[in-house]
Amino acid sequence: MQRILTAEQDQLIRRERSLLEDLRVLLVRLGAADDDLAMLKRSLHQLDELFLLVVVGEFNAGKTAFLNAMLGERLLVEGVLPTTSQIQVLRYGAQKSEDMTGDDVLVIHLPVEWLREINLVDTPGTNAVIQRHQEITEHFVPRSDLVLFVTSADRPFSESERLLLQRIREWGKKIIIVVNKIDLIEDDNDRQHIVEFVAENGAQLLGVTPRIFPVSARLALKAKEQAGHAHAALERSDLWAQSRFGALERYILTALDAAERLRLKLENPVGVADHLSNHYRRLIENRSVVLKDDFEAIDAIEAQLDAYDIDMRRDFKYHLSHVDNVLYGMAERGDRFFDETMRIGRVFDLVNGEKVRAEFERTVVADTSRAVEAQVSDLIDWLVERDYRQWRDVMDYLNQRSQQHADQIVGKVGSDFEFNRQNLIASVGREAQRVVDSYDPETESLKLAQQVQNALVQTAAVEAGALGLGAILVAVLHTTLLDVTGLLGAGALAALGFYVLPYRRNRLKQELREGIDALRQQLNEALTRQFERELTDGMQRMREAIAPYTRFVRVEREKLDRVAGEMERLRRELSDIRVATARALPPQE
Repeated sequence: MQRILTAEQDQLIRRERSLLEDLRVLLVRLGAADDDLAMLKRSLHQLDELFLLVVVGEFNAGKTAFLNAMLGERLLVEGVLPTTSQIQVLRYGAQKSEDMTGDDVLVIHLPVEWLREINLVDTPGTNAVIQRHQEITEHFVPRSDLVLFVTSADRPFSESERLLLQRIREWGKKIIIVVNKIDLIEDDNDRQHIVEFVAENGAQLLGVTPRIFPVSARLALKAKEQAGHAHAALERSDLWAQSRFGALERYILTALDAAERLRLKLENPVGVADHLSNHYRRLIENRSVVLKDDFEAIDAIEAQLDAYDIDMRRDFKYHLSHVDNVLYGMAERGDRFFDETMRIGRVFDLVNGEKVRAEFERTVVADTSRAVEAQVSDLIDWLVERDYRQWRDVMDYLNQRSQQHADQIVGKVGSDFEFNRQNLIASVGREAQRVVDSYDPETESLKLAQQVQNALVQTAAVEAGALGLGAILVAVLHTTLLDVTGLLGAGALAALGFYVLPYRRNRLKQELREGIDALRQQLNEALTRQFERELTDGMQRMREAIAPYTRFVRVEREKLDRVAGEMERLRRELSDIRVATARALPPQE
């Protein structure tokens, strides 16, 4: 930089360097695009480079003619067809020479004295037929310290020019509008109307009223060629006056003194940083919206699991009551049996113990074993089916969510985040699918039934062997049956008498009910323990399946909160630097 800096100006540059580096680190953490990181890096380097003035506009607006008029001779090729197919950087050189520094950048060294302090850039027209013209123009604009926007007086502010101006504004660039070919408009009122039209539309597009220079680059170059290097002759030239080029040239070569160029040079990185911070702040907000939806999804799954837990416990009691009813029915049949059998009118029948036993098993025990087996089997099938269905619901919900929000994040910044997120959702879905696919309801039911049977055997201390659930329960009643047959053996009637019989009948009824209640309690405890184990295990498997997704969302939000806070700090710092720059180097009027 060709200027001796004050301590305040030097401090400003140091602050900008630190700010740009902090922003670069933050964007790296966000996974920013390589082009954006490179642009930020160039902004750092440009603080030490010459002032960069970039000329943009449509290909036939007269940009090259304008540059030749500034240079004072036809050093650049002009034409009605697109003649600039790459970026042309004009720099000072003792003699004219050209160097290609890249596929699209041609550096032209010219023996023009004022190029020692200012570099000029000629860009391809934004509406040129060559496809990459607009692309490389928009890529180079962010590197500029000042933009000269050239439009033609015969078609000012075309649609492509409006779009380009909007994009330039996003970078926070200072823009000067040059209305070229003003000599094509003969009437002074028409010229004034064109300038007013450009000023009005420029203010709408840029948010501020731009500085406008209506000129004729063609007449200006012709006047300079006629006057040669004689400045006095040029000032007296009618062509020079008609070109109205003097005010623009004085602005570029005089008004843009070292202080003004320094101010614009300091503002350029701030504009780039402001544009990038705005862009990535919006992407952070988009990511936050997605994370909010993810938390709502996790909450929805948790709420569904809680509701599932409540529903299962309620429905389990309902299914368990069916088992109870079978045993209650057996107790009621036992009451009727004893009431009808143990009475004086059937004394002779009571003497035949085997007959009583057979009648007891036929009328009281009846099909209890099968009925209990069926109800327990139904309960087990219900438990397996509900567990299976819950896994299926989780899987379907996550698959639907994955498809619903697949395109919610826009921009490269979200790619890694979205990739991880979608992978996690998919992995949870795969885990759910694996569990669903591994379910064989018949096998699961048999396994669960065996577990219940084993638990019941342990509780009742019965040697089950190959007995079923219902048979195990009836086997526990064996002692009660022995009591009945023992009581009704030969000679019992003489011992009991008429008064003992009713007492013994009630005693047997009570013992039968107590035995059945004990059985019911044993069965309920065994089924309840197994139910609790299966319900807990199923819920735990589902929570473990979504745990990686849950952890990812939680960690991502914490990281995003930190990044958002850091971004806001940098944006406040940007604002402070802009104010400090304006105080140290106020803009020229």
